[in-house]
Amino acid sequence: MSGGYLLHGGDYNPEQWLDMPEVLETDIVRFREAKINTVTLGVFSWAKLEPREGEYSFAWLEQIIDRLYENGIGVILATPSGARPHWLADRYPEVLRVNASRQRMVFGGRHNHCLTSPAYREKVRQIDTRLAERFGHHPAVQMWHISNEFSGDCHCPLCQEAFRGWLKKRYQTIEALNESWCTTFWSHTYDSFEQVESPSPIGERSIMGLELDWKRFVSDQTIDFMEQEIRALRSAGSDKPVTTNLMYRFLQVDYFKLAKKIDLVSWDNYPAWQRHTLEETAQRTAFWHDVMRSLKKAPFLMIESSPGATNWQGVSKLKRPGMLRATSFQSIAHGSDGAMYFQMRKSRGAEEKFHGAVLDHYDGNDTRTFGDVCETGEMLEKISAVTGAKTCAQAAVLYDWENIWAMEGSAGPRNEGLHYQESVEKSYRALRRLGLNVDILDQSSDLGGYRLISAPMQYLFHPGFAQKVRSYVAGGGTFVMSYWSGVVDESDRCFLGGTPHDLMDVFGLRSEEIDGLYDWEENEICQPGKTCAGLGESYSCKYLCQIVKPAAAKTLMVYGKDFYAGTPALLENQYGKGTAYYVCADAEQAFYEDLYRKLAGDIGLCCPAPGGLPEGVELTSRETADRIFYFAQNFSEKEAVLSLPKGEILYGKNSDVLKPLENLVLVVKK
Repeated sequence: MSGGYLLHGGDYNPEQWLDMPEVLETDIVRFREAKINTVTLGVFSWAKLEPREGEYSFAWLEQIIDRLYENGIGVILATPSGARPHWLADRYPEVLRVNASRQRMVFGGRHNHCLTSPAYREKVRQIDTRLAERFGHHPAVQMWHISNEFSGDCHCPLCQEAFRGWLKKRYQTIEALNESWCTTFWSHTYDSFEQVESPSPIGERSIMGLELDWKRFVSDQTIDFMEQEIRALRSAGSDKPVTTNLMYRFLQVDYFKLAKKIDLVSWDNYPAWQRHTLEETAQRTAFWHDVMRSLKKAPFLMIESSPGATNWQGVSKLKRPGMLRATSFQSIAHGSDGAMYFQMRKSRGAEEKFHGAVLDHYDGNDTRTFGDVCETGEMLEKISAVTGAKTCAQAAVLYDWENIWAMEGSAGPRNEGLHYQESVEKSYRALRRLGLNVDILDQSSDLGGYRLISAPMQYLFHPGFAQKVRSYVAGGGTFVMSYWSGVVDESDRCFLGGTPHDLMDVFGLRSEEIDGLYDWEENEICQPGKTCAGLGESYSCKYLCQIVKPAAAKTLMVYGKDFYAGTPALLENQYGKGTAYYVCADAEQAFYEDLYRKLAGDIGLCCPAPGGLPEGVELTSRETADRIFYFAQNFSEKEAVLSLPKGEILYGKNSDVLKPLENLVLVVKK
């Protein structure tokens, strides 16, 4: 991807400064000072690249690419489909989106275009082709950046027609659709595909199968649009790698499916560091780094982050001293092959004129932010040996897009928040506290090769998933599933005959009821007789408590309150060569930390740091054929003492004591 070095740079918008060439020359000087080696060009340049339909103006872009290349700076060249010029919307009004209330939008903003529109697709194909023909073999161009932050949906007549075609392909007959969607409920049976409309606040919102399939369609249509852009580049003769920038906790597009269509996963990382504790924010950010890495089980790229304060979060906090370096370091630790920013220079006006940038309106090199960027560039050069190194994980957590769509689109058992994200993060954090690398999987992923897998709240089972779990456990794996799992099929129809569907024998139990607790309510899970070593006497639990009937499973912990006090809350079942655990309630973080520490010890998964990790310390590793790189970071407010394997310090000062926000890279020969 980067020829043996970590990428450092970010989004650059020189088209905003073409009338001030002295600014562009200053940029080159500053980039070199900050050890910037790569910039992204053209993301929002369509109006400059094609000021009038069919009239292309590429000379300015070529001049800038040439100038950057002369100064040792590579280019990620974007296709400009993320924001269209005014003339396009004026001449082809069909490209403007229609919202769920069936109102067509007017020109403005970005991502206000219909991805189904033949006119929009053709205009995008034309400019992508021209760009690829002109720059597809330029030595400065390292890869293609497809569009920008794909998001949103359109409910126009073109999309309705495409949705019906998608449904016909999926179900073949209207009878099969009605059966899958359970449309006899409320007498909403369809007589033909032509009657189907997308979900709307002024129309149908009661059919969960419709809601779920609409989300699948929007995701598939987005991916299809992206694929058309890639085909245009390839047809024009460019074989450079392609990427597109994904987003934090974004659920409109199934990223596991999208990742199969691109060469490199990249994403935009904008944590609000001062909103919560450093440790909590670091853990949430680490989770999303690991999601992005796991999509292709390969190094990814943090293609956007803010060098200073953002301008769009609720409160725009400055990055404290050392935070930019720590943010960038964390991305590398979790598998990124670079740390890049939005943006390189602040615009003079419009939406993002106050968004953090490498260079601000003052234009000097003596700002604190510019100093932080220079410091980060120096760090990236020092640890460049990790470029391309892989992450090896023996533990994994399931996080499935369609499962989330189904849960959030359904009604009950809690319509004031199921807390699925928090449930997943609790297991993830507990495994990370053990110093373990953790992969994030969805239900389509291969479960082989992992010693321990956590599957919180797998409400929807994809076809074949239960058999995967069965085979995994029977083969010797340790599998932890939680409440509200195996409840519905891929159409959000409830399974008959008991749940978790097709796995009751694997877990040795059957689910009976689930109790939704108000936010102010709590129950507890406790250990009768202190018979299970490694677990505490009791833990609090909230939100959801499932009542199960054990068969072969052994009860390890029980509920302490309410009418179901004394019934099982944590169960263990031997199945084949492996062990299946079932967690019945949304327990506090301490429970998960104790549980996974016990399970890891039982199967011999050991923390690389003897004695474990101090509070707030992250430990991650990446590997090459002959070396392991250990990354340690202190996200607590005090010094942390830790013990690491013996090795050579590649970056940092001391392998025994880490100050707050201090970073360390230790190299150990295999």
